[in-house]
Amino acid sequence: MPDRELGKNFEFRSAEKRWYPFWEAKGFFKPGKNPAAKNYCIVIPPPNVTGVLHIGHALNSTLQDVLVRYHRMQGDNTLWQPGTDHAGIATQYVVEKELQKQGLSRKQMGREKFIERVWQWKEEKGGQIIEQLKRLGASCDWSRTRFTLDEGLSRSVREVFVRLYEEGLIYRGRYLVNWCPGCGTALSQLEAELGETDEQGNLWYIRYPLAEGKGWVTVATTRPETLLGDTAVAVNPEDERYRDLVGKQVKLPRTERVIPVITDAFVDKEFGTGALKITPAHDFNDYEIGLRHNLDLVQVIDTEGKMTGPVGKYQGMDRFECRRVIVEDLKAEGLLEKVSPYPVRPGRCYRCKSIVEPTLSEQWFVKIAPLAGPAVEAVKSGRARIMPESEAKKYFNWMDNIRDWCISRQLWWGHRIPAWHCQDCPAGAGLSVSRTDLSACPKCQSKNIEQDPDVLDTWFSSALWPFSTLGWPEQSRFGGTELKQFYPNSVLVTGFDILFFWVARMMMMGIHFMKDVPFRDIYLHGLVRDERGEKFSKTKGNVIDPLEIIDQSGADALRLALVFLAFTGRDLKLSMKRIEDSRHFINKIWNASRFALSQLKDFEPPSPKPAELSLADRWILSRLQAAAAQTRRLIDSYQFSEAAQAVYHFFWDEFCDWYIEWSKPFFYRPESPEQKTAAQATIREVLDQALRLLHPFMPFVTEEIWQAMPGHGESLMTAQFPAADPEKTDPVAEAAASDLIEAVSAIRLLRSENMAPIGAKVQVLILADDDATAKFFSEHRLYLESPPQVNIKELEVRAGGEKPQSFVAQRVRKAEVCVGLAGLIDFEKERSRLEKEREKLNKELLKIEFMLLKPGFADKAPAEVVAKQAAVKAELKEKFSAVESNLARLEKLKARVK
Repeated sequence: MPDRELGKNFEFRSAEKRWYPFWEAKGFFKPGKNPAAKNYCIVIPPPNVTGVLHIGHALNSTLQDVLVRYHRMQGDNTLWQPGTDHAGIATQYVVEKELQKQGLSRKQMGREKFIERVWQWKEEKGGQIIEQLKRLGASCDWSRTRFTLDEGLSRSVREVFVRLYEEGLIYRGRYLVNWCPGCGTALSQLEAELGETDEQGNLWYIRYPLAEGKGWVTVATTRPETLLGDTAVAVNPEDERYRDLVGKQVKLPRTERVIPVITDAFVDKEFGTGALKITPAHDFNDYEIGLRHNLDLVQVIDTEGKMTGPVGKYQGMDRFECRRVIVEDLKAEGLLEKVSPYPVRPGRCYRCKSIVEPTLSEQWFVKIAPLAGPAVEAVKSGRARIMPESEAKKYFNWMDNIRDWCISRQLWWGHRIPAWHCQDCPAGAGLSVSRTDLSACPKCQSKNIEQDPDVLDTWFSSALWPFSTLGWPEQSRFGGTELKQFYPNSVLVTGFDILFFWVARMMMMGIHFMKDVPFRDIYLHGLVRDERGEKFSKTKGNVIDPLEIIDQSGADALRLALVFLAFTGRDLKLSMKRIEDSRHFINKIWNASRFALSQLKDFEPPSPKPAELSLADRWILSRLQAAAAQTRRLIDSYQFSEAAQAVYHFFWDEFCDWYIEWSKPFFYRPESPEQKTAAQATIREVLDQALRLLHPFMPFVTEEIWQAMPGHGESLMTAQFPAADPEKTDPVAEAAASDLIEAVSAIRLLRSENMAPIGAKVQVLILADDDATAKFFSEHRLYLESPPQVNIKELEVRAGGEKPQSFVAQRVRKAEVCVGLAGLIDFEKERSRLEKEREKLNKELLKIEFMLLKPGFADKAPAEVVAKQAAVKAELKEKFSAVESNLARLEKLKARVK
């Protein structure tokens, strides 16, 4: 007997509050310890402690939860490792903004006090996103929650840094780096984001006079302020236009310097004039050209984005103000030849969005090539798979062209670089790297040493996440077996946008330190966008807040909507209608379950003999096996949307629309007790197995129903996930049911197409091709008469014969289904109704057409208003056309019936 009856509606708020604490208290989120079971592990991409749950987190966590719940239900030792990232730049940026409101700055506070303030902020806010992930239903083992700055991970980070340094893979030097003047720190190649769309810029054509006195070379540039740091003008060696100028000198405008004209194959003859100004200290391509030609590096922009060095009157100006002024000065001197609009995509800081400035700076770097090679080979050999394959191609391309990784950041929040500088050692010899803090120089024993002020890039510590969270290097945390048990991880699920930031770096670090890939499969999902395919943006007003959706519609509705849209290799277009559709399905599950459970009040689970099962019972049990096999195959291949749709179509289209309707006569007017018992056993088994199939996608509603079922276990979460049973697969029953479904569908279609009123009962005649087919339909007439929307007054089945004049027909396999129309339709009343509807629609159409054609409306009204009205017009025209078609059909029907 069920523990309790289901209410009329699914109360998702109470279900979520009831079942999540229950699962957690029972320890269901912890991995099993069955030595014979398969080990399965996923690490969560650690969200920033600055963050709140956004729609991208919701998608990513839902897909991971589908996998871990599925594998847990298969009896695997399943670990979903949670944690958060200290997010160096992001967190420091947020805390500094808070301090500004109080009239404070980190420099006023000093490093130690500022770090204390950040830790205080982390303790207050850092767990917020964890609680929000719980609201989504994420079943992580929260007892193992890690933080990238906690003690264990800090030891891992220091160990990796020291080993790489000792291996010669970490070095320190003065090189050109991406610099954010806003955040005041170096950035990696990846953190200088290029925008999705072009920005409007200009191409300034500037004349560089020849030093010998006559003529000039015109260069085209998007950054005229950097000419103050030029050390050459370069042309392509094959460019005949400049052959006579190579080796000569030109005067550098607005300075007293002269610079050479050189040749380099990098120069594009088609860009601008074909002559390129070379500023090695402020452009990465120019830097490489400068190295090849031994050019000076003249820095003219400082770390705050202001002009510095040999810049004359422009000293101290902001770089963009200098651009404006220097252009005016060039124009006044007759050196500005022309200005042309030119689209640009400047690199911007991923955090504060300031335009990044390539800057010479003393930084720490990782030599990437030795690490990248094995990581490329691991994917090419199949030891790790990247899905979809299109992302694997991007991975190879990026890894083949990778630059050394700048890992130092000029911040205070983060992993302090474990290097000390001795002030008393000879120049260049006073650097020491250590696993433990130093109080004296290990070389000269001087106490006059200072730790390097920089911190490590946030991605350095998160690159170690798959093994540092399992206790490496000590390997003793959590009993000492987890590192061996769960490394490599089974799969990584993350967005394609951090393939290089995070995934590639985990591959390199995992292979180098663990001698194996960090995960076997890498599934990269798309971004969540709005229904028009645009990015969510507060300024656009199109943001969908997952927490609001959970409050209004429940976590299951959000999860299901996201999974339905998660097609491999595609971005997701999410709308509120998608959420509403998910709610409708949840209601369908609820109502179908209420019906099923209402039939089980007097049921004691027997095991009916196959002979007692009806055709409907055998058919739905066979379809269940197909659904189980298909769902397993699709989840195993990370086809999340297809897997969810497979269960959806089984439950709604087959179980609800057909089996429940076919089973009602066996419940309400059975010919024998055995017939009812068999139907009860079937509906209980199918509902039980369907809930198991649905559980990974929508855990709350399924657990709520499960707990009301007779003979339920402790929790659906620990129930066995269905596997196909070949003995219950019944091709004969499936073929027979298919013929019946086709016949019922034909009756419904004929009623609809021929405008039969919903409540009107119809005569149905089935003209079979042969006696065997006639016998089949006669014996199974219950399946033709019981479904809704057929409403049969009289059903006749015979072999052969002619269709009566007043009947309409549709061909099905081995038969013709005929529906009588005589007396069903009041033609005059229906014509009057349709004509009134046509007149109403015509008036509405004229009104909206007048509005759209009104002078100035299309030009002055907001674009979204015009678009909305145009959509309304299109909808009205469609309705008008449908009414016109119905009127024409009505006349044809009238003639046919007469």
